[in-house]
Amino acid sequence: MEPFIRIGIDIGGTFTDLQILDERSGALRSLKTPTTPEDPSIGLLTGIGEAATRFGFSIADIRILLHGTTIATNAVLERKLARGVLLTTAGFEDVLEIGRHGRRDIYGLKPHQEPPLIARDRRLGLAERMRADGSIETALAAGAVDAVLPRLDALRAEAVAVCLLHAHVNPAHEQLVAERLHLLRPDLPVSISSEISPEIREYERSSTTVLNALLMPVVGNYLRRLTARMAEAGLTARLLLVQSNGGVCSPDVARRQPARLLLSGPSGGALATLRMAETLDRPNLLGVDMGGTSYDVCVVRDGAVTQMTQGEIDHLPVRLPMVEIRTIGSGGGSIAAVDEAGRLRVGPRSAGSRPGPVCYGRGGTEPAVTDADLALGRLDPRFFLGGAMALDRLAAAAAIAAKVGEPLGLGTEQAAEGILAVTDTGLAAAARLSLFEKGLDPRDFSLLSFGGAGGLHAVPVAEELGIREVVFPADASTFSAFGILHSDIVHDLARSRVMPLTADALPWVGQTMSALRVQGEALLAADGVSEADRRFAVSADLRYRGQAFELVVPWPEAPALDPLLADFHALHEARFSYANPEAPVELVALRMAVTGLLPPVHAERAAGRGADREPEARETWLAGAWRRIPVHQRERITGPVDGPALIEEEYTTIFLAEGWRCAPGPAGALIARKEAA
Repeated sequence: MEPFIRIGIDIGGTFTDLQILDERSGALRSLKTPTTPEDPSIGLLTGIGEAATRFGFSIADIRILLHGTTIATNAVLERKLARGVLLTTAGFEDVLEIGRHGRRDIYGLKPHQEPPLIARDRRLGLAERMRADGSIETALAAGAVDAVLPRLDALRAEAVAVCLLHAHVNPAHEQLVAERLHLLRPDLPVSISSEISPEIREYERSSTTVLNALLMPVVGNYLRRLTARMAEAGLTARLLLVQSNGGVCSPDVARRQPARLLLSGPSGGALATLRMAETLDRPNLLGVDMGGTSYDVCVVRDGAVTQMTQGEIDHLPVRLPMVEIRTIGSGGGSIAAVDEAGRLRVGPRSAGSRPGPVCYGRGGTEPAVTDADLALGRLDPRFFLGGAMALDRLAAAAAIAAKVGEPLGLGTEQAAEGILAVTDTGLAAAARLSLFEKGLDPRDFSLLSFGGAGGLHAVPVAEELGIREVVFPADASTFSAFGILHSDIVHDLARSRVMPLTADALPWVGQTMSALRVQGEALLAADGVSEADRRFAVSADLRYRGQAFELVVPWPEAPALDPLLADFHALHEARFSYANPEAPVELVALRMAVTGLLPPVHAERAAGRGADREPEARETWLAGAWRRIPVHQRERITGPVDGPALIEEEYTTIFLAEGWRCAPGPAGALIARKEAA
């Protein structure tokens, strides 16, 4: 029998989420298991084993594994990176340290600057020089790489980044360096800028190349452990990893270009939000994902999610295409504490999965957001994770009283209520900023809430934003894994060349489009994608002459110039409230998104645990008093539910405030609306 199981996996800081699709019947099921931070592959295989046992399939039945991971993100945040060396053009060794001279704290008298990822004594110059037009000013000497090898050995280099001047125009010298290093040190990972980020701006290109190089051993080691565990378990499924652009790639691509995985997990949530916007016919949707560790915000506007050509992680620029997502350290495991000034703060520190919040009973001593929700009666301690984990409500209340209540002179309930108020205000601020910076009004959007902790906080956040409709998708707790399940293979290709966007640019545009198409065809052929399932989309980075930033404009009618120019002026008007059609426009880069379509997903959600539980009522703290409010099981809701109420499902709980009404909607979603006063 041919394998018939497709699994999407999102490994978060607290839980590993799985969505399991039976491609024969279309049955879609979800499962959560604690993340194992010491080696996330352990939790991944544990979750797959639990799913196989619970849902009645064998490991051999799994056809494809789509894997979102935070391994690259965590390595950067925790600075658990390889020992690296940067090879660059002589005289440009300090680009990485000079940076952009931007000050984040403009009022700070002593601004703090993080040290560069590669120290000065590990940045080595090569005698070579390319001009901006790609011609050679100083040729790379035949023995230049051989001469630097003793320094690499003395520095005990575990990875090498190569970023030579103007290599995005002419990569010949970088390619020579890489070829020689591979020949002389075949086990030494090497990343060259002309492959990972062939674009203008030396600092951003250097930063991206260095990040990629330092992550190569980290991600490579993880993939070796994962594939070894898969082999031990008899799991022969095809493995694909989620990238920051929302597509997936092969393990081979992930090993060579691990920087593309930096937003691996959150991009699955953005894909799921985009799909839900189409399903619900709501082109303006604000997706918020509140898990155990973080809160991710993405915006779907006019039926499209924003793609950035550059982002950053921990203040380090990354010049790669990625879905635009704002992340703050605020989740169910975020720790609440009173600082030296007597202020209550929540996050960004997280209890993670081990020890986790106090109520987990795993040794945690600092109260977290989940402890506050439990102490106020919003969570059922007997039905957490569908009853798979019992929670200790008394321990949670005691920790809140000791760590927050006593320092602030508050009772336990008031302290827990304060934790939730601070949390909700921070969540709303992150969502508000994601909209305001684009000139968007929250009242024009519906809020899509997902993630394990999201349901308890979505309505209060919506009220703070002035949003009157909240959507709770089916299997909201594993919704990012649902987005991952629908991913396709995507390669992002680019070429930079600054020139006036006139008819004189068309020969270069035509040649570059052809070269990118050939490169894309080869990549998809290596991925085993048939010609019928290959898609190519062109876009251009454009700006008015004299500007220091660009806008990415889709170019479906390439190489026709007039439609592209009209779209650029319109986009500039929408983004910055002005346009100047008479001003000359510059082309900065040409891009091609190369997509290999995977077989489409046809799924119907199967009932989870809890469908047989009867409605009940529970004492819950609301607005300064204990009130007995109804508790509904999501699987049994067939008509409207009025707040205040709690709605439980296997892996999450929804809090419906007074004045809100919730009813079933399309695709198994629940849609809550604030009733008119």
